[in-house]
Amino acid sequence: MKKKRVVELGLAVTMMASLVSGCSSNKKDDKTVSNAKAVEATVTEIDFWYSGGKTAVGVFGDIVEDFNASQSRYHINAVTQADYTETYEKLQAGIAGKNAPDMALLDVDKARNLSNKNLVADLRTFIESDSEYKAEDYLEVFFNQGYDKDGKLFAFPAYGTTQVMYYNIAAFAEAGINAEDIKTWQDLEAAAAKMARADGSFYGWEPMWGSGNMVDAALSNGASLFSEDGKTVTINSTEWVEVFECFRRWIHEDKTMKINYGGQGWEYWYKTIDDVLQNKAGGYTGSSGDQADLDFSIVAAMEQPGFGSNPSAPAASALQLVMLDSSSDAEKQGVYEFMKFFTNAKNQAKWSMATGYVAVNSNTSEDADFKKYVEENPQALVPLQQASHGSIIPEDPTGGKILDALTIAADKVEIEGISAQEALDEAQETAQAALDNVK
Repeated sequence: MKKKRVVELGLAVTMMASLVSGCSSNKKDDKTVSNAKAVEATVTEIDFWYSGGKTAVGVFGDIVEDFNASQSRYHINAVTQADYTETYEKLQAGIAGKNAPDMALLDVDKARNLSNKNLVADLRTFIESDSEYKAEDYLEVFFNQGYDKDGKLFAFPAYGTTQVMYYNIAAFAEAGINAEDIKTWQDLEAAAAKMARADGSFYGWEPMWGSGNMVDAALSNGASLFSEDGKTVTINSTEWVEVFECFRRWIHEDKTMKINYGGQGWEYWYKTIDDVLQNKAGGYTGSSGDQADLDFSIVAAMEQPGFGSNPSAPAASALQLVMLDSSSDAEKQGVYEFMKFFTNAKNQAKWSMATGYVAVNSNTSEDADFKKYVEENPQALVPLQQASHGSIIPEDPTGGKILDALTIAADKVEIEGISAQEALDEAQETAQAALDNVK
């Protein structure tokens, strides 16, 4: 069994009172003992594992401290990890060794995998008994990602993220490009061609390395991962091939766009950002969370466009808080109280203003501080506006093998310049085999 972590307060006072009681039997001393016993209290210690960039970790830590100071029943012990993958790997080891935390921050796939193994608690029990809970306080696009097909609420959304576009204001102005006129990826293609220099000293646009940009564009082209009955993977359909082939051409033939890849950790990510800030590129597609690292006197933000005649529908993903089922009842209640605290409108406003990530509380836009902030920083509203019409990536029943196949295909197209049809046909074969093994 996992060791219970309950700190007994007032123990020394109680022991002293017992000594006093043993030395005297008068009524005054009896009253002293009674008062000393009343001082006894317990604080439930809650272990929490999470990760994030430097800014995000700092803000998370501040909110944890605020929670600890706001009440006396629970104390959160927050421990940072390198990234979401490390959190998940250590979590699995901790569960096996019966030394898991009570709460963790994970992405959706990892949280769902734990739920499928019955390792995280069903949060419906807590919200159904909470008279203050209101479903309308949360954005459905993020909250609903915590439900499985059987209706279990396996996770609570901590914050949302979606990939938006950041453009170099001066470069757009010099080329006579209005961001408002970019309604499709084809419009962006034309703008990139207008800004790019033949000698490679300036690129029109830099998509972020990985499958994310192309998946977003494919979703905005009407693509889907599965057939309607869920039995067939469809990642080599015309909608997917068209998008992947456009990216291949823009990068390898037209050379109006560029991919930074490789390096240590997030090196490629910050190289991409630096290219735009240092006037080497017209813009890039990156995380809403990049806003903490950007200089908005140099760049501005806009939503991702549609593809062809299809409307914009990029992914909007939740980062989730999970409650480990191995925790005690007291620890679970403390975890739920923190989930509520972190996602109230005030704290979501604080979080969103500092990090750029999307608030999951629908009342955040009414927070006075947030209102004032977005008046001065209109880019803060762009991720929220995009998330309102974003797509939810469906569950990968293979435990991530289908999405991995897409990532491999993206690398072949973006880095190696292999044709989209060839790369996606290979991905389709791998993904379908994985799906067939599940069924």
